Amino acid sequence: MAKERTQARREHLAQLRAAQKRKERRTAMLMWGVGGFVIVLVIGLVGFYVIRENNATSLGGVKTFAYKASQHTAAKVKYVEAPPVGGEHNPSWQRCGTYDAPINSENAVHSMEHGAVWITYRPDLPKAQVDKLKALVTSDYILLSPFPGLPAPVVVSSWNNQLVLQGVDDPRLPRYISKYKQNPKTTPEYGATCSGEGATDKLAADNPLPATAPSSAPSGSAEPSAMPTS
Repeated sequence: MAKERTQARREHLAQLRAAQKRKERRTAMLMWGVGGFVIVLVIGLVGFYVIRENNATSLGGVKTFAYKASQHTAAKVKYVEAPPVGGEHNPSWQRCGTYDAPINSENAVHSMEHGAVWITYRPDLPKAQVDKLKALVTSDYILLSPFPGLPAPVVVSSWNNQLVLQGVDDPRLPRYISKYKQNPKTTPEYGATCSGEGATDKLAADNPLPATAPSSAPSGSAEPSAMPTS
C-alpha cells in the first residue's frame, strides 16, 4: 500500500509539473505573440507617419527643363511652353508683385532668371480663388498674373521648373514657392533684384513687343535715297 501511495504521489507531482510547464509555455507564447503584435504595430505606425510626412513634403509632378540663361532680345518670343520656363527674354524684367491683367512672358522670364516664382492662373478663375493666390504673394521674388489659354486652373513656374495644379488649395503650391524662390541651385542670376532700376511694371496690353528685334541704322549712314521712278 505504501508503495502504491508513493507512486500515486509521484504521478500526481508529475502531472502538476506537466501542467505548470504547459501553462508556462502558453504564457511565453502569449507574451511572444503580444510582443510581435506590438512590434508589427509600431513598424506600421512608423511607416504610416513616414509616408504621410513624405506626402506632406512631396513635390511630385514638377517638370524640369534645360534652357540656357543670359539670352536677351527685344522682340516677341515664340515659347514652347505656356507659360514659359526659360529661354530668350526681354532685357527688362517684370517687377515682382501682383498683376490683375496679363504681362509679357518675355519680362516674366527675365524675372525668373533672377530667382522669381511666377504663379499664373486662368483669367476666369473665381475671385475667391484669386484672392487665395494673392495671399501667397507676401514677399519679393513672386509674380502673380492671369494667363490666357493656361492648360490648367493654376500653373506655377520658375527657371527650368514648372508645376501644373488643378486648384489653388493644392498643398504643393506653397512648397513649390518655398523650394524654388531664390533657389541658388536653380537660379541662373542668384541675388539679382526683382525690382529696382531696369524693371518694368507695365501690362502686356500697355507694352506690346515687336515681332522682330528693331535694328538701328549704322552710325554716320546717309539718308535713304528716293525710290527710282519708272
